[in-house]
Amino acid sequence: MTAPRPSPQESLGDLTELPTVTFGHRSLMWWGTLGFMVIEGWTLALIAAMYFYVRQNFLDWPPMRTPLPSLPIPTIGLAVMLVSIVPQILADRASRRLDLGGVKLWLLISSLISLVIPVLRWYELWSLNVRWDSNAYGSAAWLLVATHATLLLLDVSDTVGITLFYWFRRMPIKAMSDVADNSFYWYFMALIWVPIYLIVYVGPYVF
Repeated sequence: MTAPRPSPQESLGDLTELPTVTFGHRSLMWWGTLGFMVIEGWTLALIAAMYFYVRQNFLDWPPMRTPLPSLPIPTIGLAVMLVSIVPQILADRASRRLDLGGVKLWLLISSLISLVIPVLRWYELWSLNVRWDSNAYGSAAWLLVATHATLLLLDVSDTVGITLFYWFRRMPIKAMSDVADNSFYWYFMALIWVPIYLIVYVGPYVF
């Protein structure tokens, strides 16, 4: 015998205690963001491995008659990237408190800082002091920096986009987790730039 079906009026459970918004590993979007980070991290790691593979074929790095990278602008860019983590942390914390005013403020500051970084990245590419098609060194260095730049542009667009939504639209409470996930991804983008900076800009002075 089959179990009797509940009548339309019969309650199957009390859902009032379920949260309207979840953060971290309890959120499906968090796992999606983590997946992107794993994929993109491996992509950058493979390009870095290719850079070192090319490097072992040369006695001099950069090759002879190729100038060393310039450090001032890339170093400024690295500093700005690291500073940009602070408002992202504060936006993350505000979203977890469901503090709309805090979210809007720190997203705005994050967006303003993030818009500076792609401009610096353009000059960072030219700070390599070699064209991408000049030699294998130029190709490897440009590929590593430019690949991170493409991911950076997407994340800057995401940060600016979510900021505009919060400032000009009435966002539902559940969107607070999107703010936290955006910050989570920004941490990845900023921190993974540190080893890339050391490899591409500082490495030629050391090795």
